[in-house]
Amino acid sequence: MLDKRKFYINGEWVAPIVANDLAVLNPATEAAIAVISMGASADVDRAVVAAKNAFVSYSRTSVEERLALLEKLLEIYRRRYEEMAQTITLELGAPITMSREQQADVGVGHLEGFIDALKHLQTRQVLRSGDVLLREPIGVCGLITPWNWPINQIALKVIPALATGSTCVLKPSEFTPLNAMLYAEMVDEAGFPAGTFNLVNGDGINVGAALSKHRDIDMMSFTGSTRAGIAVSKDAADTVKRVTLELGGKSPNLVFDDADLEDRIAGSVLECFNNSGQSCDAPTRLLVQRSVYDRAVEIAASVGGEATVGNPTQEGSHIGPLISDIQFGRVQALIEAGIAEGARLIVGGAGKPQGFEAGFFVKPTIFADVNNSMRIAREEVFGPVLAIMPFDTEEEAIAIANDTSYGLAAYVQTNDPVRAERVAGRLRAGMVHINGAPHRYGSPFGGYKQSGNGREGGMFGLEDFLEVKTLHRPDAT
Repeated sequence: MLDKRKFYINGEWVAPIVANDLAVLNPATEAAIAVISMGASADVDRAVVAAKNAFVSYSRTSVEERLALLEKLLEIYRRRYEEMAQTITLELGAPITMSREQQADVGVGHLEGFIDALKHLQTRQVLRSGDVLLREPIGVCGLITPWNWPINQIALKVIPALATGSTCVLKPSEFTPLNAMLYAEMVDEAGFPAGTFNLVNGDGINVGAALSKHRDIDMMSFTGSTRAGIAVSKDAADTVKRVTLELGGKSPNLVFDDADLEDRIAGSVLECFNNSGQSCDAPTRLLVQRSVYDRAVEIAASVGGEATVGNPTQEGSHIGPLISDIQFGRVQALIEAGIAEGARLIVGGAGKPQGFEAGFFVKPTIFADVNNSMRIAREEVFGPVLAIMPFDTEEEAIAIANDTSYGLAAYVQTNDPVRAERVAGRLRAGMVHINGAPHRYGSPFGGYKQSGNGREGGMFGLEDFLEVKTLHRPDAT
């Protein structure tokens, strides 16, 4: 079992002020794979002091100096790429093929996207009024990241903080801390000055809240549940610090009768099941035009019925486990609610798949004849559970899609490009995927309503970590 009890503070691996061990479990076997320390407010204080002191000089570094550090980090990440993929498979349970192709890949893609954005960032700009606009690093940043796409969210927060000249303290999820500690090793090897990046493990109640409330933290960037995001906002309010949130979703997927059903229904099912359904932007509500509804349900049942779960260490396109027993219980409760509320179960159901007594595996599950009042249509399941419902008209589809407190992503399937953009323009979501188009590195990621505020990735991701200063000059023209 790995001993990972130390925190990374001020360029060194240091012991916690008070010992508080936690076992990290492999979700596929339920066996302990590592032990970490759970930090406290005193550990946060020590990390914030380091970040605050480092900001004095680091904030004055040139863009060229920071680009050189980021390029070095990219080189190191590529060299240790397989190590990152294996680590994520071990602690998250993502199948190794998926870890290599998606989970670890984001560490390269987002870094390249931020490097490109930083090269084009205007830190000094003359406005039409004649005044000068300066973009400056915001200060010390508290970063809280989730377990479902761990290095994705770390990259989307740590990189823009360091790229803009800010410093940071990272609290990764206590369920998946090992990839974050590996990333800390990479940052250290890249030569970022001591104190610019710090890592303290712990839970949200103690370490997360200590960051949010800290008077010397200038910005909080949080990804996780809407409930936890509200708590971060409330904790941060007393010090009026900037807060950016990337929260939950219940993304609608609108399938019109002119879509390529065989391709788009199959793709939609697999997208929902990807990462064991543990994605905030997963297309979990499949809205299908009634004239092709029965055929779509048949295709979904066929594709879903062929989906399998399996050992994450084995190559292949199978589905891994959920992250924990807590998550397993939540997903089971919602599957049972779908059955109790009258949805038609066409694939999967409650309980574990046959042959998987150990591990937090669930059956890939699809419900048909769902309506938007059911819990499985309104609550974020965060498991491989798809809800299919019919609609008659474009207006009805848009109304159902927007009838949610979330607004992260939406999906539209149609062979009419005019309708695709017309419908996309009326969907209250931060991102709309048309006919299976993926999210691309450098594009902004984020949502409307209770899915959060701010945007991550590329130029928009840099701007969240920048303050704007205006110089009013006497000679302005």
